[in-house]
Amino acid sequence: MSNVSMPARVGAVLIPLALIVSACGDTWGQRAVTGGAIGAGAGAAVGAATGGLSVLGGALIGGAVGAGVGAATTPGTRY
Repeated sequence: MSNVSMPARVGAVLIPLALIVSACGDTWGQRAVTGGAIGAGAGAAVGAATGGLSVLGGALIGGAVGAGVGAATTPGTRY
């Protein structure tokens, strides 16, 4: 049995994944989807680590916030 905790394992998977997909998306929709995915992963990790919120609840809240932030931060067209 390993001495590595579950939140550490989840973080070891989610942090590289978040870095990989964080640069994805130039359009409003793409950024909303990638932001939602990153937020859902982070929310699930926080839910698992804290125990005060379920993993599903954390994923739902994180996904909603991530999608909103991703859509809101879409770069404008520069001419």
